[in-house]
Amino acid sequence: MRQYLNLRTLFSLIAIAIVTITIFYSDYLARKIEKEERQKVQAWVEAGRFLVNAAAETDLSLPLLILNEQTAIPIIETDEKDSIINYVNLDSNDVKSNTGYLERKRKEFQKNNVPIILEVSGINGKTINKYYYGNSLLLQEIRYYPLIQLFIVALFILITLLSLHVSNRSTQNQLWVGMSKETAHQLGTPVSSLQGWVEVLKESGGNSDIVAEIEKDIERLKLVSDRFGKIGSKPQLIEVDVMDALEHMVEYMRRRAPERVKFEFERVTVPSLMLLLSPQLFEWVIENLLRNALDSMEGSGRIVIRVRAESSRALIDVIDSGKGIPRLGWDKIFRPGYSTKKRGWGLGLSLSKRIIEQYHKGEIFVRNSEPGKGTTFRIILPRPKENG
Repeated sequence: MRQYLNLRTLFSLIAIAIVTITIFYSDYLARKIEKEERQKVQAWVEAGRFLVNAAAETDLSLPLLILNEQTAIPIIETDEKDSIINYVNLDSNDVKSNTGYLERKRKEFQKNNVPIILEVSGINGKTINKYYYGNSLLLQEIRYYPLIQLFIVALFILITLLSLHVSNRSTQNQLWVGMSKETAHQLGTPVSSLQGWVEVLKESGGNSDIVAEIEKDIERLKLVSDRFGKIGSKPQLIEVDVMDALEHMVEYMRRRAPERVKFEFERVTVPSLMLLLSPQLFEWVIENLLRNALDSMEGSGRIVIRVRAESSRALIDVIDSGKGIPRLGWDKIFRPGYSTKKRGWGLGLSLSKRIIEQYHKGEIFVRNSEPGKGTTFRIILPRPKENG
């Protein structure tokens, strides 16, 4: 996780540096081109005036070259009252079809660039012409280039981060699977050995009470081994009455809870509810939630299991009257290794989230919690279509 955050920070800093350098350099280029374009417009204006005032025998090749080569910068010529006289490098079709097109362009050019003013002496005295000009396509591209590059860099970073996230999730999944399979394998050998020793004790006689208790613990170990074995591979989902599974776990935890802890089981709308579940893994989730509830109440309180059926899903709430969870910790508690208890690895809720979301295609989250008043965990599971 730390490596992932470091890479994310590195890519973010690189992106900021690239975009910052690009913005400054693009601004430098834009200013340079803008200055050159104004000089080109001034040369174009002077070339036009030279043609008007030139004598018959004057060589006109240079001013004509300047006028003909200026094909990139749109220009609108007006008199001193801003009445439009002429225009160049604008689409004539737009001029003819759109009423007021030239005037809108003139105002746009006036906003972007200071017009070039030319005094022309004539028979009737001096007249003043104004030349409003816009930006060439090249200048516009230079100015929009940082935004385009910013989008490309952001897209690149997004794809990179998504790849890192997928890679990180894949690594975590492989770790879960490997750890689960190894745990199930390691438990299998001593459990088999213990079953053999129980048979020996049965044959020796006089140990019936001890044998019964040992058999219970062996069954518990077998259940734990079976759970880890199913975590390490894709479990087979079967149609199960979720009410029976919940009642079984509530009864199991009630026998192991302090007397001052009260359990309540509320069925809302339906007496039974068939869902596609892996019974062992689902019961493991409920056991984790109930154990967390017991730990948060410290010996006394109330735990409520509330079930409600909707048309396409089932809602299961596990409500306790414990010490609650601060709002900032609602998401953190599902992270591997996060724990508020002095003992434990912080894997229970993380495993529960994996079981519900990846294996059962449901959701598990903190629906509500308030320090000192308790917590409500909600599980949402899809209902089989034929039962919807």
